[in-house]
Amino acid sequence: MAISSAAKAGLVLFFGTVQFGILLIVAEALLPTYSDSVNYISDLGATSPASMIFNPSIILFGLLVMVAAYYLNRAFRWMPLTCLIVISGIGLIGVGVFPEPFPFDLHGVFSVLAYLFIGLSAVVAARFQKKPLFYFSIVLGLITLVALVLYGAGIYLGLGPGGMERMIAYPALFWLFGFGGHLMAFEDNKPQ
Repeated sequence: MAISSAAKAGLVLFFGTVQFGILLIVAEALLPTYSDSVNYISDLGATSPASMIFNPSIILFGLLVMVAAYYLNRAFRWMPLTCLIVISGIGLIGVGVFPEPFPFDLHGVFSVLAYLFIGLSAVVAARFQKKPLFYFSIVLGLITLVALVLYGAGIYLGLGPGGMERMIAYPALFWLFGFGGHLMAFEDNKPQ
C-alpha cells in the first residue's frame, strides 16, 4: 500500500521538527554561558560553533516545511493552509540564511514570518484534526500568536527576552510535531 500524501506531509513535518529540536539543544549546549532567559534562540545562529549546527538545521527545517506544504496541498487541496505553511517555511529558511545581526534586520523579518504563520497554520489546520488534537492545535497556535504580540510590545512576563521568545517558538514546534504525527496516520487523502 502506497503512503498517502497526508502521511508524507506528516513524515517530513515530524522529521523536520525533531531534527531541529535535537540540534537546538546541541547548539545551546555548545555555549556554556548561554541562558534561555537572557539569550535569544537566534543568538545560536550568530555564535560559533553553535551557528554551524543551528543555521543548517533551521534551513533544513524550513525546506522540509515547504515539502510538507506540497504534500498537504495534494492531500487536502485547500490553499489557505498550503499558503500559510509555505510562508512559514520561507520564514524558517530566512532565519538561517540571514542570521543576526544581518543588516536591515532581515533576520527579524523572517523570524516574524516564520512564527506568525506557524501560529496561524496551527489555528487553521485544526479543521483537519480530530478532537482532542483539534483543541491543542488552536490553543498552541493562539499561545504562539499572543506571545508574539507580547514579545513585540516588550512584555516578557518575567521570563526575560529569551524566555518570552521561547513562548513563541516552543508551542509552534510542539504543534508541528503533533500535527506531523497525526498526519502520518492518514491512509488516504481524506481528513480524519
